[in-house]
Amino acid sequence: MEHEEKHLKSSEFITDMVIGMSDGLTVPFALAAGLSGAVQENGIIITAGIAEIVAGSIAMGLGGYLAGKTELEHYESELKKEYEEVERIPEKEIHEVKEVFAEYGLCEEHQDIIARELAKDKDKWVNFMMKFELGLEKPHPKRAQRSALTIGLSYVVGGLLPLTAYFFTETPGNGLLLSALITTICLFVFGYFKSKVTGQPPLYGAFKVTLIGLIAAGAAFGIAKLISE
Repeated sequence: MEHEEKHLKSSEFITDMVIGMSDGLTVPFALAAGLSGAVQENGIIITAGIAEIVAGSIAMGLGGYLAGKTELEHYESELKKEYEEVERIPEKEIHEVKEVFAEYGLCEEHQDIIARELAKDKDKWVNFMMKFELGLEKPHPKRAQRSALTIGLSYVVGGLLPLTAYFFTETPGNGLLLSALITTICLFVFGYFKSKVTGQPPLYGAFKVTLIGLIAAGAAFGIAKLISE
C-alpha cells in the first residue's frame, strides 16, 4: 500500500490569515460591544466600526509588510556574511558543516567526506549553512507584499462579520445580541479550522479562540457601560 504523507504547506499564508482574521473578529466586535453600552443609535456604531476596520486593516497590513521586509533583509544580511566567511575562513566553515553531521551520528570520516564534497559548490555550501547552522529559510521575494495583503484583507473580512448585525437591527442592544451570536459562531468555526489545519486539537482550539474573543468584547462592553453611567 502506497504511503501518503500529509504536511502543512503555505504556512506563511495561513499564519497571516490567522493574524488578520483573529484580530478582525475580536477588535471590531469588542469596539461595537463597547459602544452598544454607551450610545443609542446603530449608525454611530456602524460609522465607528467601519472607521476602525479601515484603520485596523491598514495598520495590520503595514505591520505585516514591515515584518516581511525585515525577515527578507535579515536573511540577505546573513547570506552575505556566510559568503564572506566561506571565502575568508573556509576551514572553519567546513568544520561547522562537520559539526552538523556529527549531531546526526555520522562518523568523523563520513563527516569530512560530505563536508569536502559540499564545499566544492559554494552556493549549495552557503545554502546548507543558512538552513542548518542558522536555521533560516529563504523568504519569498514578495513575502512582504503578500503578508500585507493577506493580513489586511483577512482583517476586513473578520471585522465586517460582527458589524453586519447592526445593519439589520434597530437598536444597539438588539445589534449586540445578533453580533454576539454571529461572532461566537464565526470564532468557533475559525478556531476549529485553524486548529485542524495546524495540527492542533480542533475542539480545544475552537473553544479557546471563542473564549478569548468573547472576553475581549465583554471587557470593552463593561468599561463603556461604567463610563457612560
